[in-house]
Amino acid sequence: MFKAILIEKDDQGYRAGLTELDDIALPEGDVTVRVDYSTLNYKDGLAITGRSPVVRKFPMVPGVDLVGTVEHSSHPDYQVGDAVVLNGWGVGETHWGGLAQRARLKGDWLVPLPAAFTPWQAMAIATAGYTAMLCVMALERHGVTPAQGEVVVTGAAGGVGSFAVSLLAKLGYNVAAVTGRPQEADYLKGLGATTVLDRAEFTAPGKPLAKERWAGAVDTVGSHTLANVCAQMKYRGTVAACGLAGGMDFPSTVAPFILRGVTLAGVDSVMCPRPDRLQAWQRLATDLEVSHLDAITRTIGLAEALDVAPQLLAGQVRGRVVVDVNA
Repeated sequence: MFKAILIEKDDQGYRAGLTELDDIALPEGDVTVRVDYSTLNYKDGLAITGRSPVVRKFPMVPGVDLVGTVEHSSHPDYQVGDAVVLNGWGVGETHWGGLAQRARLKGDWLVPLPAAFTPWQAMAIATAGYTAMLCVMALERHGVTPAQGEVVVTGAAGGVGSFAVSLLAKLGYNVAAVTGRPQEADYLKGLGATTVLDRAEFTAPGKPLAKERWAGAVDTVGSHTLANVCAQMKYRGTVAACGLAGGMDFPSTVAPFILRGVTLAGVDSVMCPRPDRLQAWQRLATDLEVSHLDAITRTIGLAEALDVAPQLLAGQVRGRVVVDVNA
């Protein structure tokens, strides 16, 4: 038997709760993992609360991340005792995820736990840090360098935003952090932001083109915020877009793209190919300021995830939430 958060949907409605399950209930897969830690991401918050149709199959164990130890494997790349990490691949949506003490998965979805990180550190980073690294890599691929000017990060006090600020600052970029929580200014400056801006400057409908401000951008918000960021980009600047906390719409025009040569680079962490995943984790091992993890992260027990999920959606949670599934 193992503990898990289970989401059910039937004639009694949609509900999530802490339960105990038999190993026989685990889904198909060629690797069984004893989970040490998972996380609580925005998508997990949507799944647990049912505020968005994230879950595609029922019953479902949420949790898009996990780290743990292989207990059984018929996959050629993994042996019993190996430490592994999982991010994405539809886990927690169409396949049981990490908010449980055990998981059965496809070995092709896993990557080895980087030697540079402990299991807790890997989940303090998890999808948020890995996505932020993919965004940084996208900016670099399109030629954005520190010498070209400021880089802006929206939703900066959230998980992806916090890591983006930290990574960019360590790499020498001048970072402007956008947040709706002015009380987090000291926190963001501690991560390396040189400027903290009020998100109110970005959330109202803006002009198709505005004064050129940013050489690069990491946007986790979408909607008017993304449109305004694009309108403020410098000539041939690049925006790495990875989130929709402010909405899925994109009320913009083609003006930034055809008059300033702006690039809008979409960043997806869920189905990202394995080579890019491995590169992102390798970069995190060298480019992340590990000392920031304690400031970015809080740790909760498995049952607490049910209460923290709506707080996360309400924008009341700073940085990352690691879930100790055995606590």
